[in-house]
Amino acid sequence: MQEKSTQENVFIKDGKTIRGTLRSAIDWIRVRQTDEGVWCGPLETNCCMEAQWILAMYFIDFDDPKKNGVIQYILDKQREDGSWDVYYGSEHGDINTTLECYFALRLSGFDPEDPVLVKARKWLIQNKWIERIRVFTKYWLALFGQWPWAHTPVLPPEIIFLPNWCPFNIYDFAAWARATMMPIAILTARRPIKELPPELQLDELFPEGRDKADYRVPRKSESSMSWENFFMKLDHMLHAYNRSPVKPFRESAIKLILQWILEHQDEDGAWGGIQPPWIYAIITMHVEGFAMDQINMSRAIDAFNLHWQVKRGDGIMLQASESPVWDTFLTMTALMDAGETPGTCPELLKALDYVLSKENRYHGDWAQNRKLGKHIEPGGWAFQRANNYYPDVDDAAIAIATLKRIQKLIPRESTRARRVEGAIRRGMNWILAMQCTNGGWAAFDKDNTREIVTKIPFCDFGEVLDPPSADVTAHVVESLAICGFSRNHPAIEKALQFIYSEQEDDGSWFGRWGVNYVYGTAAVLPGLIAVGDTKETPQVRKAMEWLASKQNDDGGWGESVASYMEPKYSGTGIPSTASQTAWALMALLSVGDRNYNENIKRAAAFLINTQREDGTWDEPYYTGTGFPGYGLGAKVDLRAGATLPQGKELARGFMLNYNWYRHYFPITALGRAEKYLANQ
Repeated sequence: MQEKSTQENVFIKDGKTIRGTLRSAIDWIRVRQTDEGVWCGPLETNCCMEAQWILAMYFIDFDDPKKNGVIQYILDKQREDGSWDVYYGSEHGDINTTLECYFALRLSGFDPEDPVLVKARKWLIQNKWIERIRVFTKYWLALFGQWPWAHTPVLPPEIIFLPNWCPFNIYDFAAWARATMMPIAILTARRPIKELPPELQLDELFPEGRDKADYRVPRKSESSMSWENFFMKLDHMLHAYNRSPVKPFRESAIKLILQWILEHQDEDGAWGGIQPPWIYAIITMHVEGFAMDQINMSRAIDAFNLHWQVKRGDGIMLQASESPVWDTFLTMTALMDAGETPGTCPELLKALDYVLSKENRYHGDWAQNRKLGKHIEPGGWAFQRANNYYPDVDDAAIAIATLKRIQKLIPRESTRARRVEGAIRRGMNWILAMQCTNGGWAAFDKDNTREIVTKIPFCDFGEVLDPPSADVTAHVVESLAICGFSRNHPAIEKALQFIYSEQEDDGSWFGRWGVNYVYGTAAVLPGLIAVGDTKETPQVRKAMEWLASKQNDDGGWGESVASYMEPKYSGTGIPSTASQTAWALMALLSVGDRNYNENIKRAAAFLINTQREDGTWDEPYYTGTGFPGYGLGAKVDLRAGATLPQGKELARGFMLNYNWYRHYFPITALGRAEKYLANQ
């Protein structure tokens, strides 16, 4: 290993340099910008997306021309044991994904004795699918008469009447849960059934006969005095109310929910920029008599033909969401870290114009919070291209940091500069208003932490709360520091107390929105340094020691999704990945402790040596997080012995592969490493 004094050859490993690696990576990303100015990588999840689309299109009698491609993608993703999983590299398949894929293939004409289905059915029966499937999967079966509606949790439409100050009002639930619950509330009231012909009945999944199946919702607690059992009894009462011929407020509630759904439809035809509320809204509108050419329905069906389908070999992947704003901001940051300017890279200006056009200026659902209200000026950005109701704090924080940097690279008196200044000001003020009582920041809502709502039978998947997290809070702290806020500012003081309180005993931080402790720790360290912590700060020193201890022999870092359930996988568990290595390298560089220079060089060497010839990196592993599956939205202390109704397969979780994390984060890390090593 040899170091040079010039920036051009500041670091050489096996004849390759950081600058050469950056050139190839920059060339790869520049040509992938759209005419609109967007950078957006595919967002990969699990095959529930494709399966549910097929089920929904069958339910509404829509002949989708991309169906064969979607089926092929499902077939390509089946595991050797016959199951389908939640994330790449999972040791185990997932009951819900497998059941939904099986059902989708059956409705698509696959014979039960087809080898694909024989393998899947054997796995499902061996793994006692009837006992283990989640509520959402039961809803899908119920829609086709394969599961009794009477044994699915009720979401009464009358919930729409509850005022914001009342427990269990719709704004007590996280943004993504709220948008999904609204159409489901209508479905659980209407209990529609799409009758299937005999040859499509799933009788083969009930080897002992349907009459022997136990459809009951399992009890969450043995204690008769628990909240869980109280809500189970309440659910029984709601079922009785559903059967009653007299429901005086039911139709009024359904009309209000339909109005809410239609008002919340995004400009691209989706809802909330995510798949679940979108797919259930399509079914709900069909049930309520919307024609195929009705504007809301036609836009919803057409939306998947715009940006949400991705060609994968001979198959078609359907994304659960899309990330154009997030990806564009992070790519802009990467290019600037690599030394690019609007003069050398005109794509930066195209991207700037795009993200400025996407500033959120709407009083979305966040304004319904009783602690905020509509006196707060809207600001910030959403994750997706057409999501007006749900800007998120994390995107806004990353956006502000990026805009502050590019602001210095454009003429001060230009129209662009004035627009940037206004967007930063509005974004900062909005973020400050969104700070939670405990000092942290959540993704979409303020103080969305009413734990009792997680006790209802409906809540057996994902997260229904949006509490503050260390990673989002640290991104905010870093952005505010870039804007000139000091650690003495009241918002920063409270945020630091929250971040310090969230540190694990081993020195790491939990990653709510990325996998996992590597992500959390790498988010926190730059934020702490930005507001004046140093390598001597005890929390920083401990985090650095932990991070260095998790570096692999090849110089990289690789943390498995399984770390959300198995503490032994904290910071480890899979081969080194480009994105996680870049995060760790960025964290080490932010502290600038020369005692870790060797770790920095080894990390840079890993990224240099694993770059593909075309300029990017391979990364099949999932390093993004949708839901850990804890139910509370917040970290659950598994290290202290807490238990959850899921294993390493993350049956309650939802994991993501941001396909360009592997690209722009290494550019950022190597760009910063080049500058750092040039000064050593």
